[in-house]
Amino acid sequence: MATPQPHPLRVAGPAARIGVTSSRLAPRALVSDPLADNPSMVMTPADRVAALATLSQEIASCFRCPRLVWWRELVATEKVARYRDEPYWGRPLPGFGDPEARILIVGLAPAAHGGNRTGRVFTGDRSGDFLWSALHATRMADRPSSRRADDGLTLSDAYIAAAVRCAPPANKPTIEERDNCAPYLVRELQLLDQVRVIVPLGKFGWDAALRTLAALGHEPRPRPRFGHGAEAQIGPYSLVASFHPSQQNTFTGRLTAPMLETVLRRARELAATP
Repeated sequence: MATPQPHPLRVAGPAARIGVTSSRLAPRALVSDPLADNPSMVMTPADRVAALATLSQEIASCFRCPRLVWWRELVATEKVARYRDEPYWGRPLPGFGDPEARILIVGLAPAAHGGNRTGRVFTGDRSGDFLWSALHATRMADRPSSRRADDGLTLSDAYIAAAVRCAPPANKPTIEERDNCAPYLVRELQLLDQVRVIVPLGKFGWDAALRTLAALGHEPRPRPRFGHGAEAQIGPYSLVASFHPSQQNTFTGRLTAPMLETVLRRARELAATP
C-alpha cells in the first residue's frame, strides 16, 4: 500500500490557504483583532486581508468540540473507496471568497467527503457543484464548477462561510457545537465590513444569520420566518433566504437551479442599492 501523502494545504501552510489571489480568507473568533481593539476603526483593504488571515489560522486549528474532532479525523483516516488515494484535510474549514464582498452566503457545515476532504467549503461534493454553477450564472464565480481547493476558483462580491466549521456526524451538529462555532461568524461579519446582504442557505443558515446579527446588536422583533425567497431587513443588513442546495433538495426538485439563481440575483440587486 502506498504511503499516504499529506494534504497539499497542510504542506503549503496557512498562508497558502488565505492568499488574496486564491481568496482563501476566513475568521478567527476567540482572540483579539483590530475591530475588537478599536470598534470604530475604518479598515483598509490590507487591514481586512491581514485580519481575516489571522482568523483563518485560528479557525483551522480549533479543537473545541471533541465529537467533531473525532468525526472529522475518523472520516479523514478511514475515507471512502472512491477517495481512498486522496489526502483529506480533516480540519475545520475557513470561509472563502472576496474580502471586499457585499454578499455573505451562510451554509450549514462542511460535507464529510466534500470540504472535509478538499479543505474548502462547498468544494468536492454535489451541493458545491450546484452552488458554484449558480454563482457562475450570476457572475459571482469565475467558473461553474470546483472540485479542488487549489483549482484557482475566485469569487467576486461574494464570500461563503459555514455556520459550523467541522463536518458533523449525520450532518447534525449539537446545540453546543453550534454555539461553539457561532463567534467565528460574528467576527467574520465584522471584518467583512462591506457586506450588505446575507444569503442563508436553509433554515440552519437562516437561524445562524439571525443569531449573528443579534450578537452584533441587531435583533429583529418579531423574528422573521424562514422560507425560500424570504426577505428581511435587519439593521444595515438585508437577508434573502434560499433552500439549502443539498441533494435531498436538488434531487427532488424542491430547489432548482433557476430558483437559486433568482435568489442570488436578488441579493446582487439589494447589494447595489445605496
